[in-house]
Amino acid sequence: MKKFACPFIIFVLLLSGCTNAVKTNGEKASDGTKKLQIVTTFYPMYYFAQKVAGNSANVELLIPNGVEPHDWEPSTKDMEKIQDADVFIYNSRYFETWTDKVLSSIDQSNLKIIEASKGINLINGISEEEENQKASASSKDPHVWLSPVLAEQEVENIAQALEQKDPKNKEKYEKNASAFKSQLVDLDHLYKETIDKAKKKEFVTQHAAFGYLAKQYGLTQISIAGLSPDVEPTLGKLAELADLTKKKNIKIIYFEGLTSSKVAQTLANEIGAKTEVLNPLEGLTKDEQEKGLDYFGVMKKNLEALKLSID
Repeated sequence: MKKFACPFIIFVLLLSGCTNAVKTNGEKASDGTKKLQIVTTFYPMYYFAQKVAGNSANVELLIPNGVEPHDWEPSTKDMEKIQDADVFIYNSRYFETWTDKVLSSIDQSNLKIIEASKGINLINGISEEEENQKASASSKDPHVWLSPVLAEQEVENIAQALEQKDPKNKEKYEKNASAFKSQLVDLDHLYKETIDKAKKKEFVTQHAAFGYLAKQYGLTQISIAGLSPDVEPTLGKLAELADLTKKKNIKIIYFEGLTSSKVAQTLANEIGAKTEVLNPLEGLTKDEQEKGLDYFGVMKKNLEALKLSID
């Protein structure tokens, strides 16, 4: 991952002279009170927060859609946005690996910090390649938002924290969260009903992002690389995967839209398979944004893509 020592030092120097500065993001709600200012890290956190907050808060996205978030590091301006917010929402220190350092550098006295995956039992996920290449990969799999059931827990964590920070809008947050969780229950049912009918239970991905989804619905994820999409497998690992996928008659190799499909295409060419997108929802591509897709739209597209492997 990229280092951010310089922006961090600059930010600390700036912060030392302005920790008591008045916030400028003071948009008012319909009743004349200042709206809650929420800063989120990447797309699922942004979408979940928007759905819970409704019109009672302003929600901002730090990592732009179309940017691969594993390698993203905050600039000085981004750190200032976090400092000036009322609420900061991130998924996990195993995904946004920079959060501990940034949060330790700022005044948290008026900032509500929400680790959305708190309370979820994270599974181990570091690969042999990531260890061998000394990548700054996490030891836990953070991709919990790809399970509709675990996404419900994240939404509940966000709702409870917003209610504590902004009690006057507690009923609105509860109502919005309840409606959103009902949609997640429906999505869970759709996945379960579809996968229960599946003839096969295995699928092959370039990036090991779908462990929680696979575990939730009794599938087996076979990944080419580990949790970090930047870490490429060794030639030996590719050869092993080629033998395995041939034996299992795998016809589809999945890749994600925000990174190169080179590794997936290499394996697909070797075994005579096709490649398809399986989106880990770490951000929306330009095409997905233009089509107006959201979390639910992408999750349903993912299910259709999975059907190519399991039907």
